[in-house]
Amino acid sequence: MNYHNITYPDMNNGEGLRVVLWLSGCSHKCRGCQNPQTWDADSGIQFDESAKEELFRELGKDYISGLTLTGGDPLFDCNLEDVLELVNSIRKSFPQKTIWIYTGYLFGDIIRDPSKYEIIKNCDVLIDGRYIESLRDISLEWCGSSNQNIIDIQESLRKGEIIFHSQRI
Repeated sequence: MNYHNITYPDMNNGEGLRVVLWLSGCSHKCRGCQNPQTWDADSGIQFDESAKEELFRELGKDYISGLTLTGGDPLFDCNLEDVLELVNSIRKSFPQKTIWIYTGYLFGDIIRDPSKYEIIKNCDVLIDGRYIESLRDISLEWCGSSNQNIIDIQESLRKGEIIFHSQRI
């Protein structure tokens, strides 16, 4: 798995101050995407033990609310195995921290795909849907276009229906 950057503290990609991992690889290639440099899975640098240590060091700080996975697309096929391992490791090491994940895939499609579902079931918030340039809305918090949803994953899985995150404006 490759990544472009680890940013912290970040307050634009989820609730609270967060650590953000910007992954490489995306098949959606949305027109007007703010990160087209992340589309190529071979771009960026290899996520190695040093990068993992940096991520965990920052997540260990009391004022950090959690991790946000974005990119590219964390659920891009070549990222799935490594993202699953990372999410499970973070959940075990930092059970009190939240994990947010941005993807161009839709929640309904993700829960029908065993490899993607295995990842999101250990995350807290999902921002789903492709960015659609004609639906761009800068007034939305944590979304780029009005078709995207901010989903409370755990509550949605418990209730068997999509539950939107309470902070959606």
